[in-house]
Amino acid sequence: MIALLLAFLLTGADPELVPTGVGRFAIYADVASIERTGDVAHMRKLQVTETGFKVGDVTYVGGWSRWAFDCRAGTADRLDFASLRADGTEGPATPDPAPPYEAAPGGDAAELMAVACGEAAARETLRLDEAIRRGQSALAD
Repeated sequence: MIALLLAFLLTGADPELVPTGVGRFAIYADVASIERTGDVAHMRKLQVTETGFKVGDVTYVGGWSRWAFDCRAGTADRLDFASLRADGTEGPATPDPAPPYEAAPGGDAAELMAVACGEAAARETLRLDEAIRRGQSALAD
């Protein structure tokens, strides 16, 4: 966990993560990454995997994705995905060419959009290591 925090501190990125839901993954919105231009909000999302998630011999704790939300139209667009290894290594980012889609009420995209568009109430923010620890604990329950 310390390696993850150090990796982000060294890159200058300091996420402020708000939990938005737990299903297949624990999902967090990075409120520090929100950028608004008119009706469009861009934001990063962290998805946390269960403890010990491996592909081959590499352990992952989740991944980051960048999103664009049209707050007026109610659409979401995942722009890319970058895995996050347990040692803090991120990426590379893989573009997601799928078009924007309607954010269905109750779904992950709608929960993220509510945060990005300022419709969700302010909540406690977590550091990366805290989000991973809490997310993995929630997935174990």
